[in-house]
Amino acid sequence: MINEKTKKLSPSIDEWLKEAKTDPVALQEGMFLVHNGVVRQTPKAKVRQGIDDGSMVKGMEFAYDEAKVDAAITETYKMNGIFHVRVWLNEGTLELGDDIMYVLIGGDIRPHVVDALQFLVEKIKSKCVTEIEQK
Repeated sequence: MINEKTKKLSPSIDEWLKEAKTDPVALQEGMFLVHNGVVRQTPKAKVRQGIDDGSMVKGMEFAYDEAKVDAAITETYKMNGIFHVRVWLNEGTLELGDDIMYVLIGGDIRPHVVDALQFLVEKIKSKCVTEIEQK
């Protein structure tokens, strides 16, 4: 069910990185990656599957299951070389260009961090959120 709450204020990635680097485990980290998903005009079906019905996205209804997101974060921390995970998800009625999500991953080496970011974003998008494009 879509949550009727209004969209949230996006976080400061600069602040997230400052906080992450002050954590004692930061001494083991050699890389941070950030994912920022935004509402785009092109429908998901066109981008992902090549299906073009001529429509354009005008906005999105977005909601998430907090318990499932927390479980996905816990799984990500179990991955090799991952020491920092932070997730922010918007909610409610979003407009074109609005932030949908931010994900920050910190870890020891690039392959571990890239894999963890890919894993977590995919898990969130496929198992934890509801996105309804408004056309």
